[in-house]
Amino acid sequence: MEKLSTRSTQQDCERKQGLSDRQRRGKRRDTTTSQDGDIESGEELVSLKPNDSKKHQKQQQQQKKNKESKETDSFVGHPQSPKKASTGSGQEPEKMIKSKKKNLSKHPEEERSREGTLKSGVESQMSRPKSPHGKDRKLQQSRASSANSPADKSKNKGGRGSKKQVFESYMTSEEVSHGLKRGELIQGQLRINPKKYHDGFIPSPDDTRDIFLDGIVARNRALNGDIVVVQILPREQWKVVRSDTDCDGASESENQRDNMASTAKKKAQRTPRPDVTVADQCSDHDELINKVQSTTLTDTGEALEDPSTPRSNGEILQKTAKVVYIVEKKHSRAVTGFLKFLPDKPFAMFSPVDHRVPRINVLLADCPEDFSSRPGDYTNTLFICRITNWAADSNFAEGKLAKTLGQAGEIEPETEGILTEYDVDFSEFSDEVLDCLPKNLPWTIPPEEMRKRRDLRKECIFTIDPATARDLDDALSCKQLPDGNFEVGVHIADVSYFVGEDNALDSIASQRATSVYMVQKVIPMLPRLLCEELCSLNPLTDRLTFSVIWNITPEGKILSEWFGRTVIRSCVKLSYDHAQSMIEAPEKMFSTEELPPVDPEHPIDEIHQAVLNLHTIAKNLRAQRFAGGALRLDQLKLSFTLDKETMMPQGCYVYQYRDSNKLVEELMLLANIATAHHIHRKFPELALLRRHPPPKAKMVDELQELCDQLGIDIDLSSAGALHKSLNTTLGDDEYSTARKEVLTHMCSRPMQMALYFCSGVLKQEQFFKHYALNVPLYTHFTSPIRRYADIIVHRLLASSLNCGPNLGLSTEEVQKQASHCNDRKTVSKRVQELSSELFFGVFVKDCGPLDSEAMVMGVLDQSFDVLVLRYGVQKRIYCKSVAGLESFRHHKVGKKSELTLVWTPEDPEKPPVEQVISIFTLVEVQLKADSAPMKYSAVLKRPEENAS
Repeated sequence: MEKLSTRSTQQDCERKQGLSDRQRRGKRRDTTTSQDGDIESGEELVSLKPNDSKKHQKQQQQQKKNKESKETDSFVGHPQSPKKASTGSGQEPEKMIKSKKKNLSKHPEEERSREGTLKSGVESQMSRPKSPHGKDRKLQQSRASSANSPADKSKNKGGRGSKKQVFESYMTSEEVSHGLKRGELIQGQLRINPKKYHDGFIPSPDDTRDIFLDGIVARNRALNGDIVVVQILPREQWKVVRSDTDCDGASESENQRDNMASTAKKKAQRTPRPDVTVADQCSDHDELINKVQSTTLTDTGEALEDPSTPRSNGEILQKTAKVVYIVEKKHSRAVTGFLKFLPDKPFAMFSPVDHRVPRINVLLADCPEDFSSRPGDYTNTLFICRITNWAADSNFAEGKLAKTLGQAGEIEPETEGILTEYDVDFSEFSDEVLDCLPKNLPWTIPPEEMRKRRDLRKECIFTIDPATARDLDDALSCKQLPDGNFEVGVHIADVSYFVGEDNALDSIASQRATSVYMVQKVIPMLPRLLCEELCSLNPLTDRLTFSVIWNITPEGKILSEWFGRTVIRSCVKLSYDHAQSMIEAPEKMFSTEELPPVDPEHPIDEIHQAVLNLHTIAKNLRAQRFAGGALRLDQLKLSFTLDKETMMPQGCYVYQYRDSNKLVEELMLLANIATAHHIHRKFPELALLRRHPPPKAKMVDELQELCDQLGIDIDLSSAGALHKSLNTTLGDDEYSTARKEVLTHMCSRPMQMALYFCSGVLKQEQFFKHYALNVPLYTHFTSPIRRYADIIVHRLLASSLNCGPNLGLSTEEVQKQASHCNDRKTVSKRVQELSSELFFGVFVKDCGPLDSEAMVMGVLDQSFDVLVLRYGVQKRIYCKSVAGLESFRHHKVGKKSELTLVWTPEDPEKPPVEQVISIFTLVEVQLKADSAPMKYSAVLKRPEENAS
């Protein structure tokens, strides 16, 4: 047990503080349902785990040995007394807090350059001669190869002559195959906590507590997203998790006492680095609490779930493992970052912005010509670097610069960096792809194709989309029948007519798998000729569609259903604003000036009435869905107004989800559900469906316990119960609305992602279910212009109706494509978030400071997280950086974590003002730009003097 490696609090701290805002805010998970009603609940679930710290002492010892090395300048230390560590009490004296504070630097840009530095600094400490798992050390050294790259020889400076093995050699594919078959090894996708890069996870095969990978050595050169094979470590090296603190802000002292007892006496004093940034000065303990507090939303490891029964003292064990093989390198191995000059070295150090990637040695010959003579000119230049090798005996990877992007903090260079890092193909479509498109333009529907289809061009059919949308996938129709019922149609662009199987166009679409929406632009899945013209259901133009048409009662009861290929002519392109105006003014006669161009065949009043009828039906469908147990978790979504010429943000606002959005969503859901049943009935082995697994049970239990302790009446027993309790037990005043936002964030954290899959792969139909929608079968049919999964569904549908060829894919091939679509959807969502964060960072810099009310989401020992209500962003506020605070103290009332802030009075004659910070406390904050590009801080404003 002496050698059991656990997390270094100091590293956690540095890491957290060294984060770029991109990562810090990257915690944010939009759990909104899309127009298709799909819960998109973010790939990273928050980790609920207390501090580990056995690794900490070893890292300190290693740091001491390595500090002469010029590459390890990144490790940011906080002074720590060995005496304090050995006491095991964990309570940090007030004087220690003050002494730490003195070590802060005023250079926030250090955050950026340190990111990789941190990474490699940690590597150089924790991983050098020893495996984090003592009993594996000999095996590691004996099995390891003696790879020797010139780029990392320097790490032996400081009197360390012999080359040490850092990582174990990988097992052979035969060993892995046998190990997997015998159940001795486990395969899964590696997820690395972006805020605490030390912590990695893979899902447990029994879907219980995730398996913990402790540190860089345990990950064995695998990067975030890679498919890896791991070996479970001996039970005595498993991680102790205190079940009673998994869901509240336990104080650091308790966690330290529990997790450090066996190693505290071995702790060594570490030397602080003088150039730490203010942001770096988080408490050594803040992260520990973050790990155990389910109310904190900025930390995103993974859910810890374990079948182990709690011991008598409330502790449970979490399995730990090490990577022994990389099955698939899903990470692009391309990262954005900054070059750092190293005197007397034949290479430069590349520091990635993403902390989860190691620092990379880049040969000077690969750097800009004048980099060696004028390195200062490149301090703020953003580069893309690709990892080319990472030897088993090196803490650092090797790589080549792929591109100079431009100045950090500028929108276009940063955007290109994001796209490259996440392997988004934004290149122009090749001539081979473009050759697959129709040649005779303007294109018209061939007469023979017209004869094969139901002609709906004379029907009143229209689109409702965002005002700026150019790829119009879906159109709607609603015609009242003589018997009082309605004929309702959903008409979807027939993309599969233009994208044939197995050509260059199909190949690139299947690779891209999804369009990627950024704030200022779209990276399309298909060439613009299709996206914006031939497939887009533009008004007053004949277009090919796939339709589902129902006879439906005003109450929303379906009487009949028809699928088929059709031709439509949209009579008007309505925006959500137009449709909303019609819903809100049912008696109004709209003039032609108030709407976009309308087909003269259909009077405005006819369109208005159709919108009103669809609204009534959609309201009934929605009420039935939620009465039947569906769930919707709406989180604040930030939108921007851009300058038309510069495309820079002029303003930002929280997007309003209104009745017009709900109208479209209900009909898209209805179409997707109907299509899922149809293709599964016809092709039970081939149907591409979409399932949403239930939330992780342990996280739900812990959240339920926390809510009970806070006196919040939330029922987490089912999707429907959660929806009902979120929407009925809370009031509609301003405070209740804010509290609902925080609760929604809390409830979204245990949620899993919805996934595409092939029905022939999952044999048990109970696993097909979509948890949030509470339906047995679901798929995506309604957005084939921007999602490749929908194209496959269209092909299945056409084949089932004998109006298209049989799908030329096997069950395994459909499943492979489904998995790829899952990967790209996750990437697309993350890129969208990063784009939003980039623009908001620029907006704060250009238009700030910005004042807003904020609500506390989670309380740690020396910091707290807030949801900034005006903008929907989350920020952490560190007590030590709050100007005007005389002191602060942390305590617990029952299970509830609280901070009491003592403000220095503005009038010396008056007593200090105390402010209590606990979950759901409303505070006033100001968002202010930092000196580093794109970064901003939330500054807590002084409460009114009469507050207490």
